[in-house]
Amino acid sequence: MTSTLKQHFPTVGHIAMGCMGFGGDWNNNHYNTEDRATAERAIDTCLNHGINLFDHADIYKNGRAEQIFGEVLKNSPQLREQIVIQTKCGIRFADENVPSRYDFSHSWITHSVEQSLARLNTEQIDILLLHRPDPLMEVDEVARAFDELKQSGKVKCFGVSNMHHYQIDYLQRHLNMSIIINQLEMSLANNHWVNEGFNAGINDDNSRFSPAIVEHSQLNNIQLQAWGCLAQGKFTGNGDQTTSHTSKLVIELANEYSVSPEAIVIAWLMRHPAKIQPVLGTTNAQRITACAQANDITLSREHWYQLLVSARGQALP
Repeated sequence: MTSTLKQHFPTVGHIAMGCMGFGGDWNNNHYNTEDRATAERAIDTCLNHGINLFDHADIYKNGRAEQIFGEVLKNSPQLREQIVIQTKCGIRFADENVPSRYDFSHSWITHSVEQSLARLNTEQIDILLLHRPDPLMEVDEVARAFDELKQSGKVKCFGVSNMHHYQIDYLQRHLNMSIIINQLEMSLANNHWVNEGFNAGINDDNSRFSPAIVEHSQLNNIQLQAWGCLAQGKFTGNGDQTTSHTSKLVIELANEYSVSPEAIVIAWLMRHPAKIQPVLGTTNAQRITACAQANDITLSREHWYQLLVSARGQALP
């Protein structure tokens, strides 16, 4: 089955680029020419390897990630036709005496989109995601905001991030358009989304995923995107003794498939029939290239299970 994402964006790549690293340091209020050059190199490298979906959020670097991306587009406007721009809204940082919180109100969603459009230097956001579930969500407000944004041409498609499938169903019931994406933390290290499928008849309360989140996405043609897909390099250089066995296996398979260790970790996600789309978090051009090699291989069933069992640290039930 062709995913809804592919139906709307036929040329979208199998891997996405996460842009949280753009825009300098989190603690600064500005970025410099080297930060801009880093973003340009990362974007060029992605496009050279067929990575053309760029994932943003209004909060990344307090808006500077979108802003520096918008500057690249302003200087190279021809790029806009080659890429898919995705951004997120709904998280608000603390201000004055108010703590950090989530906000799916009509006013905040529409305000956030207007700000993102200006920073990104574009007339339309291809995909807008709700960043994290808001317990105070008034679903009719969300529906009204989405309708207005769609009708005005400011947003083409909509999705969510970090949501349980029952939250998606509740929201979808009130919308006039399909939710096409759910972005979750998924990786070889964070493999609970696989493990919960083994737990029928087993007393296991360790799963971080609601049951059937993967199957729900497949049934409803929702593209799963995986943030944290490299697990912060846990199996490709930043691990410890608890991950050393899996890291060695990753290197062995990298040699066998003639690709980078990063490609093996990414390919493990992509091997799943749900056609999970990894969202890279690096701005390093060499590492982007290393990850992109995952497009060139398909792990065998045996190797996929080897990696899973090793990462789990125990045999399957």
